[in-house]
Amino acid sequence: MRSTPPARNLTREATALRRLIPRLKKNFEDRIEPTEWETYSRRIDEHFPKLFRQLFALYGHQYDFYYHLEGILTSITEMWLNRSPELKALDALREADPQWYQSQRMIGAMCYVDLFAENLKGVRDNIPYLTEMGITYLHLMPVFRSPKGDNDGGYAVSSYREVNPDLGNMEELSELAGELRHRGISLCLDFVLNHTSDEHEWARKALLGDEECRDYYRMYPDRTMPDAFEKSMGAIFPEEHPGAFTYRSQLRKWIWTTFHNYQWDLNYENPALFNRMIEEALFLANQGVEILRMDAVAFLWKRLGTTCQNLPEAHWVLRAMNAAVRIAAPAMVFKSEAIVHPDDVRSYISEKECQLSYNPQLMALLWNSLATRETRTLRDALEKRFKIDADCEWVNYVRCHDDIGWAFSNEDVEGAGFDAGSHRRFLTNFYCGKFEGTFARGLPFQEDPTTGDARVSGTCASLAGLEKAIEENDEKEIDLAIRRIHLLHGVIMTIGGIPLLYLGDGIASLNDYSYEQDVDKMGDTRWVHRGKLDWDRAKDRHDPETIVGRVFDGILRLAHLRHQTRAFNRAQTEFVHTGNNHVLGYFRNAEDSSVLVLANFSEHPQQIEGRHLRMLGLRKTVIDILAGQTVTAMHELSIAPYQMLVLMRPG
Repeated sequence: MRSTPPARNLTREATALRRLIPRLKKNFEDRIEPTEWETYSRRIDEHFPKLFRQLFALYGHQYDFYYHLEGILTSITEMWLNRSPELKALDALREADPQWYQSQRMIGAMCYVDLFAENLKGVRDNIPYLTEMGITYLHLMPVFRSPKGDNDGGYAVSSYREVNPDLGNMEELSELAGELRHRGISLCLDFVLNHTSDEHEWARKALLGDEECRDYYRMYPDRTMPDAFEKSMGAIFPEEHPGAFTYRSQLRKWIWTTFHNYQWDLNYENPALFNRMIEEALFLANQGVEILRMDAVAFLWKRLGTTCQNLPEAHWVLRAMNAAVRIAAPAMVFKSEAIVHPDDVRSYISEKECQLSYNPQLMALLWNSLATRETRTLRDALEKRFKIDADCEWVNYVRCHDDIGWAFSNEDVEGAGFDAGSHRRFLTNFYCGKFEGTFARGLPFQEDPTTGDARVSGTCASLAGLEKAIEENDEKEIDLAIRRIHLLHGVIMTIGGIPLLYLGDGIASLNDYSYEQDVDKMGDTRWVHRGKLDWDRAKDRHDPETIVGRVFDGILRLAHLRHQTRAFNRAQTEFVHTGNNHVLGYFRNAEDSSVLVLANFSEHPQQIEGRHLRMLGLRKTVIDILAGQTVTAMHELSIAPYQMLVLMRPG
């Protein structure tokens, strides 16, 4: 199966554009300002060929293709006309610096609105806390209207244009986006484009017999097609419902529901649905959203006889959406969420598709290195897969709102001498406190009682050993736990890409077991690390004598180091062999600056031969710019337990 659309037919594209532009101008002539239209038409000339190519690959076989093409371009133009002058000015700035997200000043944070600050107004009131941490990109977890009760943490969206009333309203969201922008912070929101809630207006109309809305989803009159599809598919949540289909008696149809039975998969084989979703994406852009997290991108397209994941057409859908956004709202970029094989994750990352992408492999392998104390697996995997399109960036994280899944390839762990299956079970047991000598306190998520396979829930601090150390009142273990927290955050701050902090980790939040008292949360262990941010605890962040103050100060120093070091600005990452498998090493190289980062993943001091460092181009005397100390390594360099060094040549 081809992975790119057919070669572009320039005559066909040019003819379509020549016919459509006069019709667009006529339809909108009473709203067009000539100077703005000149800028807009330039963007059409530049990006329409890419849009046409992807749409023709997806829908060109349909008899009414050109009708839908005109509708899509009309929608794009309508949304551009609705864009505010301030956002159009931002578009111009972003076009002048299209890789703005590669700056070393980019530091992200993510949170649930209600858990961070109750509501959107509370987030706005706490912007000073974000600027204190150096945050320049804020990802608010799902804020849209969703069903009460079962809603998959907000990922069952009932309306893309309405905010959950408990959090505020769309006007407040737009105002928050503007206030963040004025403080140098880009707003990121989730775009749940694979499915909607069964309470979405389209689903409700489908239940009432609206044929147009029924065509927005995938529905079948009996089990013939569902059975055929499921022959080559695996269930995502088999403990909830087998397969990928749910029967709705009101419709007398089987509906495609990949994840939960209340989340109906959208039908991207329908160009009218594609048009609706472009309108929804651009509506959010017009509220001031600068980064759109594209949820579950691997599942967008379905084809009989396949796993219905990572199909070429899923990429074409994203590329078409990208081209549409480049025309109407070029200030906004896409971030892909694809929790699939590491090689497949990379396939969604390009300037033409998703400019940003989560890096689940790095997250999983950082925790792997802490458990095993070895960095060979991490280094080998990063050498193979860390490099991506020069115009794109990874989003690197230690923890997120979700569980930790062991998202590394079998080949990588087997190359280090482990059996992949048993090693994943070891990691789960280690971080769930079931392995002798472990420092971690986590909980299993989606545990299979037969195989023992599971993922892991827990805050960064609890998984890094702080909860256990505090309970045992062990000062040495408390110090080691804090060192682990700083080491993990040090890597994501320096390795290349945008570091993304889960708000609460900066003040060493521990597991919150009270979720088991909430009927809507009990049984879902992910809520153990989704506790409310403790603002009383946060008050200790400026007291260096407290655990919170020690953790916060260390992360703040890392943020300042990132902001102030030219070697992290639009730089390249080069992994090196340190001669010690406990120590990860990599250069960050910018045009006029270079640093060597060394990270010890062991609780014991580690040594690197001085001659090995000189072979890497370092002198006997270097400066650790993180600690602010001169380091001399005549015969060997000693690295303290869980220490990270950022070495630069003096002078």
